[in-house]
Amino acid sequence: MDEVDVNEVAHELRLVVGRLVRRARRPEDLPAPQAAVLGHLDREGPMTTAELADRQRVRHQSMARTVGQLTALGLIAPGPHPSDARKTLLTITDAGRAELRSQRTRRAGWLAEAMASELSPEERRELARAVALLARLADR
Repeated sequence: MDEVDVNEVAHELRLVVGRLVRRARRPEDLPAPQAAVLGHLDREGPMTTAELADRQRVRHQSMARTVGQLTALGLIAPGPHPSDARKTLLTITDAGRAELRSQRTRRAGWLAEAMASELSPEERRELARAVALLARLADR
């Protein structure tokens, strides 16, 4: 069996995943930074702007701008921090959860349709097995 060039595969995988993500996005979707913030708050619960900036690996000022945009859209709400009155705790709103769910459903629907129309049953099974491998890499 030929040896796999992991550097070449890694490069190709990064490009293909990026193309998939871009194809699944719609013009009406929230920008990626805003969607990522909603995802963090949905999965992990309320956080401060500093915690969100750390999770996204962006400057506090950039996150403050994103938080301001999401707050203006009514997708997140600021509230008091339980242990530090100087801090604000950000929470996803019901409208934020609905928007996140809507975007996830649209994207998954697009991908499922593409898989059904472009891949054979065996290729779909192969892809299903590959998802577990990708998840392992993502969790590393």
